[in-house]
Amino acid sequence: MFDQIRLDAWSTGLRSKLTLPLRVELWNGQQLDFSAEPPRVTLRIPHARALRYLRSPSLYNLGRAYVEGAIDVRGRARDMLEVVGALAAHSVPRNGLLRAWRRATHTRAIDAAAVRYHYDVSNAFYQAWLDPAMVYSCAYFEHGNETLAEAQCKKIDHILCKIGLRPGHTLLDIGCGWGALAIRAAQRHGARCVGITLSDNQARLAREHVARAGMQHLVEIRLEDYRDVGGTYDRITSVGMFEHVGLRHLPAYFRRMAGLLRDDGVALNHGITTTDTASKAAPYGGGEFISRYVFPHGELGHLGTVLRAMQEGGLEARDVENLRRHYARTCAIWTDNFESNAARIQTLADARTFRIWHVYLAGCAYAFMHDWISVYQVVCSKAGKGPGEIPWSRRYMYQ
Repeated sequence: MFDQIRLDAWSTGLRSKLTLPLRVELWNGQQLDFSAEPPRVTLRIPHARALRYLRSPSLYNLGRAYVEGAIDVRGRARDMLEVVGALAAHSVPRNGLLRAWRRATHTRAIDAAAVRYHYDVSNAFYQAWLDPAMVYSCAYFEHGNETLAEAQCKKIDHILCKIGLRPGHTLLDIGCGWGALAIRAAQRHGARCVGITLSDNQARLAREHVARAGMQHLVEIRLEDYRDVGGTYDRITSVGMFEHVGLRHLPAYFRRMAGLLRDDGVALNHGITTTDTASKAAPYGGGEFISRYVFPHGELGHLGTVLRAMQEGGLEARDVENLRRHYARTCAIWTDNFESNAARIQTLADARTFRIWHVYLAGCAYAFMHDWISVYQVVCSKAGKGPGEIPWSRRYMYQ
């Protein structure tokens, strides 16, 4: 009886302030609708104990309940996130769950384990929803109507133009994924490339991609930590990797990048940032969900934090480009691909992993859309040099 009274009060209060395409189905057969339109999201509460998730509907609480099977949620992921986001905004103080990232120790062993957790689900799992080249980072939609495959190829070309890659240059790709950037750099520019990753699965398949492209003479894929790389390179790229480094370690990360770069070299760092100036996690518990279920030990810095760390590491920022709109679209396409191939994906991962990624991909699109997180490409070179190597304009990037 007490649970029913509290539920009635909750639903009455919610209806007075929000109209949501949501249906809540209770264990006793009762249904609660929060809009006159047909529900696009159905949230099933299997027993009275699960009502607590409704009474404190943060993104973390509801996401955890869904992932762990404590509640069932039906509907398209983007609709789920819109509904859950509205519930959280109505019920949870934005800053109440805006917590600082947990400062984890980033040893080689810890970082390798975190990367394997995220990337070694299986190569077939990622193939089911990425583009054919398996580029797992923000695409670049030059006109907005490109396919995902076209936009990912344009992203790689955009990066290679930004760093002024030339035939005979040596290129280090830190966090090379499945090798698409290194292969493109070798094919189109004749560069000699080294790609490094901490994922066994990525390294094996990347080497297969290199061999299939006939680029073994120009591309080497290594299973190696960036802290252990030797030599010097004309160009360095790092795409979607520095989120794993840790905020305290960013100056050392950029210092290592500077140490690997030739005096006249150019580097580019492409990575996700938080829009919170204090470098705190996403609001309403979204950051806590990511940290627990998706990116253990991952931390996002504000752009200002990143640029300061870059300068402290001996690098001068030459150019900064915001690609938030591009990543919102990329994640939306990934979400659609994931749902279109749900039957296959459910044969490649257990139910819990499927639910984590189902909500994670849509949650990223939601976060980029609502300016909780962003993504920047920063072109840089060694600090303290004369300005003669800096181009007069940005025209060269669009040739």
